[in-house]
Amino acid sequence: MILITLVLLGLTAFYYYNKHIYSYWRKRGVKHDKPVPFLGNNGKNFLLQLSRSEIIEKTYWNHPNEKVVGFYNSSRPELLIRDPDLIKNVLMKDFAHFTGRGFAPDKTHTETFMNNLFFVEGDLWKSLRTRMTPAFTSGKLRAMFPLIVERAEKLQEKALDAVKSNKPIDARDLMARYTTDFIAVCGFGFENEALKDDDCEFRQFGYDIFNPPFTQVFKNVLKMMFPGIFKKTKFFGHVESRAHSIVNELQRSRNYKPVGKHDFLDLLLDYKQKGPIEIESIEKTESDGKPSRFMFELDNDLIVSQIVLFFGAGFETSSSATSYTLHELAFNPDVQKKVQADIDKVLARHNNKLSYDAVKEMTYLDWTFQEGLRKFPSLGYLMRECTKPYTFKELDLTIDKGVKVLVSLQGMHMDPKYWHNPEEFRPERFSKEEFTSEQKEIYNAFGDGPRNCIGSRLGIMQSLAGLAAILSKFTVEPAPNTLRQPTLVHSSDIVQNVKNGIPLIFKERR
Repeated sequence: MILITLVLLGLTAFYYYNKHIYSYWRKRGVKHDKPVPFLGNNGKNFLLQLSRSEIIEKTYWNHPNEKVVGFYNSSRPELLIRDPDLIKNVLMKDFAHFTGRGFAPDKTHTETFMNNLFFVEGDLWKSLRTRMTPAFTSGKLRAMFPLIVERAEKLQEKALDAVKSNKPIDARDLMARYTTDFIAVCGFGFENEALKDDDCEFRQFGYDIFNPPFTQVFKNVLKMMFPGIFKKTKFFGHVESRAHSIVNELQRSRNYKPVGKHDFLDLLLDYKQKGPIEIESIEKTESDGKPSRFMFELDNDLIVSQIVLFFGAGFETSSSATSYTLHELAFNPDVQKKVQADIDKVLARHNNKLSYDAVKEMTYLDWTFQEGLRKFPSLGYLMRECTKPYTFKELDLTIDKGVKVLVSLQGMHMDPKYWHNPEEFRPERFSKEEFTSEQKEIYNAFGDGPRNCIGSRLGIMQSLAGLAAILSKFTVEPAPNTLRQPTLVHSSDIVQNVKNGIPLIFKERR
């Protein structure tokens, strides 16, 4: 009898506990899917049945008539926004309330990899953004473009060698190798041979960052579910020691000082030499209401973190975007012919050589690349964390500090409410005549507002150069084992990762 009573008491306590922790959106009148105890609405992601991007997109489609949808990541409330005006407010107009990305479950910054421009928040983010913005000016992009061209030519050679073997080429792997070599020389000033060497350490390092072993994935899931208990677990623990080793060796080769190469590593070493930077705080104010001053100095751990971000972000997002664009062109040969005609016409005006100015003139190629990112954005969703209580006046809805706000890019980019026949791959929708002001607000492949992608222009330029190099020499077609809709890796989180690559047939143009 006592045992039965204890069980009943336990079940009752469990019922009311769940009713309490999952009451946040019910009390505010926000619709949401029914949460599962401990897992919330994120269960299929925790169980590796859907990627984080997929489950957020699924929530988006489950509530087509709602401007906002409640979501529980384990027990933590999150808010999915489906309305373009509300999204604009969060990303831009009311950015002061949403300065954080919210990816780190704790704010202690104990993990080196989490202290980079993408993950950090508040004053440290503002300081790093201020320091690193000059690295991506138009002048810097033009100056490094000859290095991009050299890698693009090697990309053509690699593709030609593969064509001779009469076997399908994994476009995902091919473009990742091209991007790796580009980042090595433009970011760190050394020659890399990922396009030639299958065992290239730099290439393997990039792969390992985004393809952690199951044990690491399991640890990360536990940390996301129970951040207080597993706060010492590191998201990138499987590659942290290698990252320090690689970056420290790069710095040691320069005696820890800038050497005049004007690459990303030189820029960071130069900033370190200049000493502290002082900015107006976006987190704290003085008694008179004026912003406090925040002092920041770049140390070795911060340098390691920024370099890993520069490598990892550029490596994965660019290779994802370019390979998926090639995938769509393989299934849309008429569009591919138009792209090739555009490339041929421009190159004819530039002595058949790639250059910064030539790529800038390839309008149809640019539309095609944007259309690829519309159908399959490298980042399937955006996230911001509310840093102080905020009211959505249109909805009379107030959320608390710490609540994360989600935007499903995959959902918004494929919603027939905003795009005519969204499943169709049609680059012309990005022409001046068709691309509407509403679509400009919805299309956020590189984010928007103060926390948009700082390296977007560099990523676009090297991606367009790689695509131009391939399509000027080759035509791509589906391979026998090519899936029309690539399957996503369910353990992927921020960047959408394709399972088993993108196999394509490359044929040399005559």
